[in-house]
Amino acid sequence: MSTTTQLAVIGRGLIGSAAARHLARMGHDVALIGPDEPADFSRHDGVFGSHYDEGRITRRLDSQPFWLQMNCAALSRYDEIAAASGVDFYHEAGALHVGLAEDPDVTSIGDIAAAAGIACESYAGSALAERFPFLKSTTGMLGFFEPHDAGYISPRRLVRAQTIAAERAGARIVNEAVLGISEHGSGVTIRTRSGDIDAERVLVAAGGHTQSLLGRSFGATVYARTVALFRLDAAEVRRLAGMPSMLCIGTKGDDPYILPPVLYPDGQYWLKLGGDPVDIALESEADIRDWFRSGGSIQVADRLETQILERIRSLTFEERRVVPCMTTYGKTGLPHIGPLSDRVSVAFCCYGRSAKCSDELGRLGGMALLGEVRPELAP
Repeated sequence: MSTTTQLAVIGRGLIGSAAARHLARMGHDVALIGPDEPADFSRHDGVFGSHYDEGRITRRLDSQPFWLQMNCAALSRYDEIAAASGVDFYHEAGALHVGLAEDPDVTSIGDIAAAAGIACESYAGSALAERFPFLKSTTGMLGFFEPHDAGYISPRRLVRAQTIAAERAGARIVNEAVLGISEHGSGVTIRTRSGDIDAERVLVAAGGHTQSLLGRSFGATVYARTVALFRLDAAEVRRLAGMPSMLCIGTKGDDPYILPPVLYPDGQYWLKLGGDPVDIALESEADIRDWFRSGGSIQVADRLETQILERIRSLTFEERRVVPCMTTYGKTGLPHIGPLSDRVSVAFCCYGRSAKCSDELGRLGGMALLGEVRPELAP
């Protein structure tokens, strides 16, 4: 059976769901196509995503002007998305950027914040320890704290919020994996197991699956990533109340990001961190499936456990969980958002930065599909 739509967005992840919401709010006939989260990674034989989680750091500050702009634009619409969907996904816990006081990447944060007009508190040494008593050691350290418009989001709930808001604005949700697309004179045909969907124009926002779906390379590389989750008891959750999200600045592999205790669907609070020391490329769809089914790297998780114990004073935990995900990197430091032809555009390759600013990236993807393109982002 074949159906038709004016515009189709392939990928029900963070960027795709955002693009669909923006396009539907503009009055376009939109179909948002993509499968639900797999119930069992080990048995799943389809596509995977990295938004199957409850914790991603959000903040406005970034050392790169483009990403700072994306962050600020997206954060300004969090309340709008929550109101349109009835789904809360953001917690303003603040964000602490911390590292050695002698590191120019650390000291520059204050200048970036001042230039952008972002309120930021600075603490060094003993003052840092007094302000954030959960830190194990602050000798020689410098921290910059964003108290407002920063903290963490649930990417899973943000996708849900965007999807609900898109549907309420008139978008049609198609719970199907896309098997392929073919462009022809009158439009684009999208193949799914349940039948074809014909669209005038298509935005592909399929994350690490984008290049294989389209059968072409954009010079982007998909990397395996591992995160570690540590389940805390009630006493530890109380002790760490007020802990912000943390971005530890240092050399690769010694620069973990750390989230405060986050409530997960199992009713438990988990402390999360990530930061792979080595980039492992996933070169095919089979590689991606094998990686997610594997459950992630125990070696990376062991290293992350050492790092969390070095950074959080007297930390005790009840259980450790290892979780795989993936990120896509290009060569410019900017995402690929733009047209491939008059009918097909892409929005992907976001260097692990997209969750917090996905609403703005999705908006740019939707606008590119309509012909409004930022040349520096064109693939």
